[in-house]
Amino acid sequence: MIQRILLTPGEPAGIGPDIIIQIAQQQWPAELIVVADPDLMQRRAKQLNLSLKLIPFDSDKEACSHTPGTLKIIPLTLKTACVAGQLNLENSAYVIQSLEIATDYCLKQIADALVTGPVHKGIINDAGIKFSGHTEFLATRCHATDVVMLFVTPQTKVALATTHLPLRKVSSAITTEKLISMLRILHQELIKKFNLVTPRILVCGLNPHAGESGHLGREEIDIIEPALAQLRDEKINVLGPFAADTIFTEKQLAKSDAVLAMYHDQALPVVKYMSFGHGVNVTLGLPIIRTSVDHGIALDVAGTNLADAGSFTAALRVAIDLTANNA
Repeated sequence: MIQRILLTPGEPAGIGPDIIIQIAQQQWPAELIVVADPDLMQRRAKQLNLSLKLIPFDSDKEACSHTPGTLKIIPLTLKTACVAGQLNLENSAYVIQSLEIATDYCLKQIADALVTGPVHKGIINDAGIKFSGHTEFLATRCHATDVVMLFVTPQTKVALATTHLPLRKVSSAITTEKLISMLRILHQELIKKFNLVTPRILVCGLNPHAGESGHLGREEIDIIEPALAQLRDEKINVLGPFAADTIFTEKQLAKSDAVLAMYHDQALPVVKYMSFGHGVNVTLGLPIIRTSVDHGIALDVAGTNLADAGSFTAALRVAIDLTANNA
């Protein structure tokens, strides 16, 4: 079967449209459908000196492999004309609307997966739209109770126990019950989506040196260790909690399939150092398949043909693989 993959460019002033247009020049074993403003895509293609033929998407037609230089499109009109590299508050609702449309198409099983481009959270919130990130948005839209943000790199897979939170709120957001739920999801999805028979998951501590036996904090003793003990009783292979400053060493990663970090910046600096521009963000726990890039909107290179499509390319490949695994 030919899979249908929906693409959202994200912030229209950023490099999202650029990298989708670049990817459209290649051969792909799936049907690629962008949710975007047709005029934006055509203008940006002209800026990049790349050919692009937009074809209205018809869900009643049989899916077909992508033809280089074309894109199927679900049209969505910008509020105001977009200039590459210049944010505009008036187009923030357009970004959210594209996500709503794409998510609903996947929920209705019209499409098989969603690949999202980078957004600018600040401009969306400045426009009066509450938005903390794709992961949280998709959880709400899909009515998912618990979701897990997983970064897939050539070296490992790293999940987050908490996502876009101020650091002062992290400790109170981590509970034994939440960790149990998230690690169950991670375990199940590693088996289902990545074909790992008995995944081995390393778990970070929250505090320096994993709390130093309670001298640097008791979250490891009171919250994390009880969660891991229950999961081991369920025959889930979890190890830890380990100090975050040593868990990402080559020796440790070689003995594991995934790592669960406690908060965003405990893991992301390491992940992006290892594979920036080639990592993939996968949302686990959703009723749909969603992957994304590991970078931001790069306003400084939007419309210049200097954007690197490596991460979006990797995200698209992972989305195609995951749909095949779950067919």
